[in-house]
Amino acid sequence: MTLQLVMRSVMTMVMIALAGLILWRWQINGWGSIVWLASAIIMMLIRSPYAARNKENVITEQFAVSKERVLLFLVSVGGTLLPVLHLSTGLLLFADYEAPNWLPVIGILFLVPGFWLFWRSHADLGQNWSVTTELREAHTLVSNGVYKHIRHPMYSAIWLIFLSYPFLIQNWIVGSTGLVSFAIMYAVRVPIEEAMMRQEFGIEYEDYSSRTERLWPQRSK
Repeated sequence: MTLQLVMRSVMTMVMIALAGLILWRWQINGWGSIVWLASAIIMMLIRSPYAARNKENVITEQFAVSKERVLLFLVSVGGTLLPVLHLSTGLLLFADYEAPNWLPVIGILFLVPGFWLFWRSHADLGQNWSVTTELREAHTLVSNGVYKHIRHPMYSAIWLIFLSYPFLIQNWIVGSTGLVSFAIMYAVRVPIEEAMMRQEFGIEYEDYSSRTERLWPQRSK
C-alpha cells in the first residue's frame, strides 16, 4: 500500500468521523447543520467526476499561481474547515445565536438553484473546467448552455451556496466566513481569469463579453 493511498484512507476516515460528529450534535447546532453537511457532500459529488476526468488534460499555461494558492486556501478554511470544526466540536460556541426553527428554509431556497447552476456550469464547460486559472490544450471558449447568458455561472452558483450559510449555521462567525472568503477570491480572481481569456481568444471573447453579464443574464435592450 502506497503512502498516498494510506493518507487518502486516513483522510476519508477523519471526514467520516467529523460528519458523524456533526450529525450527533445537530440538536445543539440546529437542523440547518444537517442541510449544510448535505450541501458540502453534494458539491463534492457534483465536482469530483469532472476533477477526475480532467486530471489528464495537458496544461499549457497557468496564471497567478501564488495568488491562486492563497485564495483557494482562504475559501477552503472559511467555507469548509471552520464550519466542519465548529459544527463537530463547538469550537466557536461563543458566537452562536438563537434562530427561529424555520430559518434554514431560506437557506434551502438559495441552495436549490445554486446546486442546479453548479452542476450545469460544470457540464457545459466539460474538458475546459479546472480548479485553478489555467489554459488547457485545445481549450475552447464555451458560450453555449448557461454560458450563453452568463459569463461566470459557476461563480453565480457558489455565491448562492455561500449565501445560504448564514441561514443554515447559527453562528455569527462561521455563517459568514465562507461568504467573506469567497468574496475576496471573486474580487481578485475574476479580473485575472477574464484577462487570460482575452489573451487567448481576443476579439471573440470581447464580443462574448459585450453580450453577457458576469453573474446574471443581461437585460433585453
